[in-house]
Amino acid sequence: MILGLARQGTALARFLAQVGAEVTVSDRQGEAALADYLTELADLPIRYVLGEHPLSLLDKADLLCLSGGVPVDVPIVVEAQRRGIPLSNDAQLFLERCQAPVIGITGSAGKTTTTALVGEMCRVAGMRTWVGGNIGNPLIADLDEIGPDDWVVMELSSFQLEVMTVSPHVAAVLNITPNHLDRHKTMDAYVAAKRNIVAHQKSEDFALLGYDDADTRAMALETAAHLLWFSGGAEVEDGAFKTNGELTLRLGGLDRVICQASEVRLRGRHNLLNVLAACALAGVAGVPVEAMQRVVTTFTGVEHRLELVRELNGVQWYDDSIATAPERSLAALRSFEEPIMLLAGGCDKKLPWDEFAAETVRRVYHLVTFGEAGPMIARVVEERLSAAPPLSIPLGGMKGGRLEGVTQVETLEEAVEVAARLTRPGEVVLLSPGATSFDAFRDFAERGDRFKELVWGL
Repeated sequence: MILGLARQGTALARFLAQVGAEVTVSDRQGEAALADYLTELADLPIRYVLGEHPLSLLDKADLLCLSGGVPVDVPIVVEAQRRGIPLSNDAQLFLERCQAPVIGITGSAGKTTTTALVGEMCRVAGMRTWVGGNIGNPLIADLDEIGPDDWVVMELSSFQLEVMTVSPHVAAVLNITPNHLDRHKTMDAYVAAKRNIVAHQKSEDFALLGYDDADTRAMALETAAHLLWFSGGAEVEDGAFKTNGELTLRLGGLDRVICQASEVRLRGRHNLLNVLAACALAGVAGVPVEAMQRVVTTFTGVEHRLELVRELNGVQWYDDSIATAPERSLAALRSFEEPIMLLAGGCDKKLPWDEFAAETVRRVYHLVTFGEAGPMIARVVEERLSAAPPLSIPLGGMKGGRLEGVTQVETLEEAVEVAARLTRPGEVVLLSPGATSFDAFRDFAERGDRFKELVWGL
């Protein structure tokens, strides 16, 4: 039984049907909305139940597989657990069957960039490498082609990890900050999902944890694996760290300088940490430092993640549509010294906005809010602005060192129009919404694509 078609469900349905399982797929959407996926699977003997998830589907089910968008608290999943029907998903089935060593990467922020960096480092080193999971293609579609001498780099989300009872050979938890609480309900449940990436490891496995993040550091007690660390300021026993302006890899008692921190092309301290994590993971896989250095000093980022779209009339326009939580927007804001016009809004995930509001007042000279969450974001920021004492010393490059104005609009299109009208040379327009896109777009990528289309139309 597969709940949810979409990308993961389609790949999993094909795999299971091809290995001889009797497959039923159920999705709450109707045939018209799922037409492309149904066409893709038309050559396989799969049964479909669309528009609902009737409990009768469980009567002959041996295994219930959840696509990423299906929560564990929907009635059919709760009933499956009551009946003792095991839960799984495409990531778990892949890990159980993959011949190659797998590097699994999770975190509240940075996992896609880190996954892409590790994959590129392995490729530059001449290793046959597969990159996927929550990023790109579901890897179960490639299972038959992956050999024991290959390496797999796999991004794993909390949605995937939530039901998993197997961990990868090399696992990384980059950081943990409030995210997806609309789905997981509590921070404890969210952390518990993330913990599964290391919880089932053995002594011959490796766990890389962010040393600078207390919640991540605490996961050292949750794994039997050999511990590795990465840090932006502390020398670690094993792993990667930055000290005295240098990035250093320390493995097996040997220190090797990767590069100067100033040579990293990606903006922001958060991306420096992503680079350190990637180097530690690549080091475990046997990637030479020379290959790491080549990637680190040339890699300019993944689409929709602090992506420079265009410079027009002296104004730089950045797409950070991946920022679907306030914490992600904070990292983006701290990556710039230039005056920032921030575009924020979308669909709120019931996350705390206080720190976002404080940083916006300090670092942003004009805020434009849009979408369903726009009025709430504007209210929180304006309340913080009215309560904030005036700054006597302006922050580097900021206009007077504090927020000068807030504009509320309904759509992303209107937000771009306002930004184009108000910005001046030397300033930055940053789309870093702090909320999901589901009030107006299919996902963050579609929102980012629309933003870039609007910017290139100016």
